[in-house]
Amino acid sequence: MYDPATTKARHLRFIRRWLAFFMAAMVFSGITAVPLEWGSRVMANITASWGAPWAAWTSTVAAAIAAIGEHYPMIFYGTDWLAFAHLVIALAFIGPYRDPVRNRWVVEWGLWSCFGVILLAFQWAPVRGIPFFWRCIDAAFGVIGAIPLWLVLRHTERLARLEQASGPNT
Repeated sequence: MYDPATTKARHLRFIRRWLAFFMAAMVFSGITAVPLEWGSRVMANITASWGAPWAAWTSTVAAAIAAIGEHYPMIFYGTDWLAFAHLVIALAFIGPYRDPVRNRWVVEWGLWSCFGVILLAFQWAPVRGIPFFWRCIDAAFGVIGAIPLWLVLRHTERLARLEQASGPNT
């Protein structure tokens, strides 16, 4: 037998699980912006046996980051702020986690932001000399982020229809 309350609870659980995943991914990706020197060395070591273009690119990046760290460590303050921004963005999704229907706009904003990641990767990265294969990796973060948000938005729409039909507290 169809039970609106059970169906609403199922949608809410689905939404919250995907939002928790998205928020955790935002926090994790933000934290990785802090240990740049160590992280770039690890990436260069991992990709050393992969050959071109991976090994060449990652070793060049690791050398550049090491030189910046040695001579101009204050530049890394910018990536500290990048990490902080990721944490703040993750916090913005607490609203939809609590009340997805009322805070649906945050999920829509997140989807537009994911689209912006793709645009940035392909329009601005060439200006900085980022190779095409790495632009694809950067753009993939926008695609991967958009998938859970799109799923959340779909279930939020279903939840909104259920609430409209039966009232918010049933």
